Amino acid sequence: MSKILLIGAGRSSASLYDYLKSYCEQSNYELEIYTQDAPKYHQIDTDKVKVYAQDIFSAGMLEKAARGAKLIISMLPANLHLEIAKFCVAHKIHFLSASYVSPEMSALDKQAKEQKVLLLNECGLDPGLDHMSAMETIDEIRTMGGDLISFESFAGGLVAPISDNNPWNYKLSWNPRNVILAGQGGVAKFRESGTFKYIPYQQLFKRTELIQVPKYGRFEGYANRDSLRYESLYGLEGVPTLYRGTLRRPGFCKAWQKLIELGMTDDSYVIEDAGELTKRQFTNLFLAYHPSDRVELKFQRFLNIAQDDFEIMEKMDFLGLFSDEKVRIPKGSPAMILQSILEEKWLLGPKDLDMVVMWHKFKYVLGAKEKEVQVSLVVEGTDQFETAMAKTVGLPLGIAAKCILEGRIDVLGVQIPVLKSIYSPILKELANDFDIRFQEL
Repeated sequence: MSKILLIGAGRSSASLYDYLKSYCEQSNYELEIYTQDAPKYHQIDTDKVKVYAQDIFSAGMLEKAARGAKLIISMLPANLHLEIAKFCVAHKIHFLSASYVSPEMSALDKQAKEQKVLLLNECGLDPGLDHMSAMETIDEIRTMGGDLISFESFAGGLVAPISDNNPWNYKLSWNPRNVILAGQGGVAKFRESGTFKYIPYQQLFKRTELIQVPKYGRFEGYANRDSLRYESLYGLEGVPTLYRGTLRRPGFCKAWQKLIELGMTDDSYVIEDAGELTKRQFTNLFLAYHPSDRVELKFQRFLNIAQDDFEIMEKMDFLGLFSDEKVRIPKGSPAMILQSILEEKWLLGPKDLDMVVMWHKFKYVLGAKEKEVQVSLVVEGTDQFETAMAKTVGLPLGIAAKCILEGRIDVLGVQIPVLKSIYSPILKELANDFDIRFQEL
């Protein structure tokens, strides 16, 4: 019997696991999962599902696990995909991931086509559903004869309104390290009204856009690192406005900017004795010495926070930055220490629900008239395992896997889901079977 091999089973894999399990129970496929830790959402092996708590990179394990596999899905960290993708090309096995295509992955395109293998990446939420929903509307505009003149797109993993009970209006629903380091390592670049724009990291969270989503209210968005990479991916060469970003609730970015200015998001050096510090002392590391001024006052003065700006100080106080609680890790960079603090305060509780929001705005010219269309997607989690993030990352991958195995997606080489033959069946099943659909505003 042929099988599907799933490597990695973290917090974003629960919905993918359920989907593949159901598919295998109704088909001639088995599902095997290899993960260093057995997933919490997995209850028991069945005739069609086996879980192995083993390191896939230990000697000979990948070759052993892949015997009989027609398709491998990697839910590992992005830097580990390449080795598996190379193995898939060599052994003529299709490969799926939700991660961005790296230059090294792109280099496998010719060989993959020669081996008649599909390496489908960027098939989760963002990247993934952003590509699919954008291209569906762009293709519709082009079919009508319209000329696109502006494309803006924002997405965010947030907390559902029912669980929105902290002053940051935010809780962690995905990799917390990525939250801390968001925007670092480069300059945000995009194009607006025909003019190139660049925002360095130090200014990134000062430059936000306000976005209104019906029934869910206002959000603010900050620019992603490189909006211009989508110019060729979407066939938008020369479009005057091309801008992508990340969503948060209003007020988040203003407060986060203060943590950047203070130096708490810096990941370039290690504080060796962090475990001996209180959170108040950790905050004080970044402030000038004064024999009598309290840390709160120095914090406000250094960051030019007005005495009556209670909103920012409430957010900082909620994090415990002025408390006498001990830092929980023995040593680490400021970013690592901040991450440990946020993991305490922004943790999704057992009854908390997350939420995913995606929003696109298209402007185009049809005939002599300029037109605009906005579409949005809002998905709320069901429980702590079937989160909105797990649904929107895992289900597109699961549907793509099924379509590949059934021959409904038959392109080869390194691909992302911008082709109608890929995005159409995925979006259709998400809407019809899971009520995950984009709405025109």
